[in-house]
Amino acid sequence: MKSSSIVNSLYKSRSSSKTSKSRTDRRLHSVLAVITGLMTLSFPAVAQQASPQRSDEVIVWGAVNSSDGKPVNDAVVRLEHEGVPGTVETKTNAAGDFVFLALRTGSYLLNAEKAGLRSRSAAVVVPSQRDQEKIYLVLEDSGSTHSDFSTSSLSTIQTMTFADKPSFSIAGVTDWTAVGGHGSDSSLRTSEALASETLTLKSTSPEHSAASVTGDTNEANRHRLVGELDEKSGDPLGAVHEYEQAVHLDPSEQNYFEWGSELLLHRAILQAQEVFHKGVETYPRSVKMLTGLGAALFAGARYDEAALRLCNASDLNPTDPEPYIFMGKIEIAAPNTLACIEQKLARFVQEQPENSLANYFYAMALLKRQQQPPNRQVTQEAESLFTKAATIDDKCGDAYLQLGILSASARDFEKAIGFYMKAVEADPQLGEAHYRLGMVYDRMGESAKAKREFQLHDEIKKQQAETIERQRREVKQFLVVLPEHPPTP
Repeated sequence: MKSSSIVNSLYKSRSSSKTSKSRTDRRLHSVLAVITGLMTLSFPAVAQQASPQRSDEVIVWGAVNSSDGKPVNDAVVRLEHEGVPGTVETKTNAAGDFVFLALRTGSYLLNAEKAGLRSRSAAVVVPSQRDQEKIYLVLEDSGSTHSDFSTSSLSTIQTMTFADKPSFSIAGVTDWTAVGGHGSDSSLRTSEALASETLTLKSTSPEHSAASVTGDTNEANRHRLVGELDEKSGDPLGAVHEYEQAVHLDPSEQNYFEWGSELLLHRAILQAQEVFHKGVETYPRSVKMLTGLGAALFAGARYDEAALRLCNASDLNPTDPEPYIFMGKIEIAAPNTLACIEQKLARFVQEQPENSLANYFYAMALLKRQQQPPNRQVTQEAESLFTKAATIDDKCGDAYLQLGILSASARDFEKAIGFYMKAVEADPQLGEAHYRLGMVYDRMGESAKAKREFQLHDEIKKQQAETIERQRREVKQFLVVLPEHPPTP
């Protein structure tokens, strides 16, 4: 029995049902149980490949819609398993629904396309449980995201080489201080910080070069060094052109990384994603390339994909702290919890138990997935991790801040005050600590102390906003020109 027939029979069973949702769910699981048995008998090779870790009743299911909300029939849906070559495909039925059956546990990327339209990739984690939430994919005009490649589309650009021409050019620079509203957007500030930190990443994989002529390699090195000097001297436009020339002459890991990092630093986000994607394709075991790609995806608000790339980077070298630090920061800044990050941060603590940041970021990930009412056991574990982080590094003001928040939520205001004061002592510019200290004083009726803390908070926020504004003026934004849109004379 072909897999497409199995899927079609499942669709028919689901679409013909007129009963309630609970009855439909029970029927779906019954059908899946029969299908799983048939697939095991009909496809022994697939069953063997799935290994004992396969969760036979776990499915990934959802629907594909157009941008106006209408279901899309016969769209191709692809599922890519992290660390496993190739993709699995299926098609949507008349209602726009799709389903993947009997999946192995792990992390996946899911996307859809039809007639030149494609969806953004969605990160999916398949646990060892029956129920998965329905996933909705929306098809968009691929022309609007032509340089915004996803993992699943890499096979279609294997022949593209930047030694010829990229799909963009950098025409100039401009100011962008209005972006983010005086630094009020935490996600934007995090993406800016990660862009700067990307420049400092060190390679943890052997340097490889695609150049076969020594002269080309030497000339490429010269362009890269000139690019570094241009950036330091305040000429980012000259720097990015030098880095591009270096990649044309020698598409090495370092040259790709320098070019992508320069684009990301100056907010050419889609173009940075394009370069990093090509770099990852060429050097798939480069930790810093995957980390740079994760930072670029996060800057483009593609949070789930960013998380998956950073998790992949941490798998390549579990002892390297950089991918963990990046994923810890995006987990805090992202609007929702991100797949795979919590388990990787747990490994970070196991690998480096005396690392203050490992304990802090894992604790933050635990708290972020808390529901109401909070789980006391999880809260206690997070509190223990914050305490250890502060014990390891008494300058970890953020850990003291979180301990104060936990104490205040338990109505232990005296203890909260002590932690907030330690947070301020560790980091006098930690504005939130002043604000929360003011809130506790206000609740205790000490209005004069509360007013003083609120004033300090406002002063710090104003200073920080001015600093961010100045930094944005110094870091110019690249003006990007696409081949189909030449500059107007």
